Amino acid sequence: MSTNQMMQGRSWAARSLAALLAAFVLALSLPLLAFAQAASEPAAASAPAPAAAAVKPAVSEEATENPYGLQALWGQGDYVAKGTLVILVIMSMSSWYVIFTKVFEQRAMMKSGVRDSETFWKASSVNAGVGALKSGTAMHFIAEQGIKASDHHEGTMVEAIDKSTWITMSMDRAVGNVQSRLQDGMALLATVGSTAPFVGLFGTVWGIYNALVKIGISGQASIDKVAGPVGEALIMTAIGLAVAVPAVMGYNWLLRRNKRVMDLTRAFAGDLHNVLLAGKR
Repeated sequence: MSTNQMMQGRSWAARSLAALLAAFVLALSLPLLAFAQAASEPAAASAPAPAAAAVKPAVSEEATENPYGLQALWGQGDYVAKGTLVILVIMSMSSWYVIFTKVFEQRAMMKSGVRDSETFWKASSVNAGVGALKSGTAMHFIAEQGIKASDHHEGTMVEAIDKSTWITMSMDRAVGNVQSRLQDGMALLATVGSTAPFVGLFGTVWGIYNALVKIGISGQASIDKVAGPVGEALIMTAIGLAVAVPAVMGYNWLLRRNKRVMDLTRAFAGDLHNVLLAGKR
């Protein structure tokens, strides 16, 4: 056998051996690839699907300060506007003070009126009844004035006036004093209720005047330049109404309660007047 034939035989054997090795490696790798594919399918199935759209970040809404509120009105207003606002605040505080104090005073007078009437008429005499009454109450004051009128009628300058007329006059003055005490503060409520809207209207007119002056100087009449100053000026009218309405309602309510107190007082004074004229002491 020649050398060329031997070399060709060896190369063919080498190629055959390489082909066998490649087929063996391929046969081993196919099961491994199938196992790897089967293992990767559950993992892919368990993986979450990508979001269709990215979630937009939450937009935080910041609280914006009202540029046309009371704070702006106080900060941008002149001395006249601030003075008007202070006057309205004082009027409101005064009216609420009168309302609260009168309510407590009327309640105390109604309770003492009912209690004192029962206590007085259960006594054996007028002097004993007056002594049983609490000092400082309306009933005690009226009874005391009636007894004084009955005691000091004889031997004085008023002797020319008959006893009945003199006792009647003294009792009427005592009842009038009680009524005058009940009317304390009512004039303030009436004044606040009738003038507070006009004070607020004055502040509105002054604010609109200043707003128009500023708009005329700037030369801009857009809605943002007009709405702010005019809106601030209109707040004065709203404040004036807020001050006046409670004052008017409180005045009418307290006036009705005063009538109830005076009905008790006049009834007691009338009965006592008749007892004193009868000479019962």
